[in-house]
Amino acid sequence: MNDIIIKEVHEYTESQLADLFLSVEWSSGHFPNKLKIAMQNFKTVFSAWDGDCLVGMICAMDDGVMNAYVHYLLLRPEYQDRGIGKQLVEKVKERYKDYLRIVVVAYNAEIGFYENCGFKKADDASPMFITDLWT
Repeated sequence: MNDIIIKEVHEYTESQLADLFLSVEWSSGHFPNKLKIAMQNFKTVFSAWDGDCLVGMICAMDDGVMNAYVHYLLLRPEYQDRGIGKQLVEKVKERYKDYLRIVVVAYNAEIGFYENCGFKKADDASPMFITDLWT
């Protein structure tokens, strides 16, 4: 992983967030002012840094005792396939090790990654959304 540092940070600039989210073509990157507030409100945010460049993050919310939900996991494309994403997932798994359930809604293309991190695809459940976002 070379010089990548993982930190728990809740304060980001709008530019840092827009750059990261748009690097993976997520439409939420067009709303950096909302992302900035969201990062402050998430219970758990771990981010990956290459020097002063934000290269990835994972965000989770929880009910305080039983259930945790991974909402964001993203990594700039040029930093993917280096084990950084898995390290971010491990940070969340460690944080919530005493919880009864950790949930993630994965895009179909990423299911294999999450299975390699220990998640299992539900046979009897499907994610549902009410959203204005297009990715």
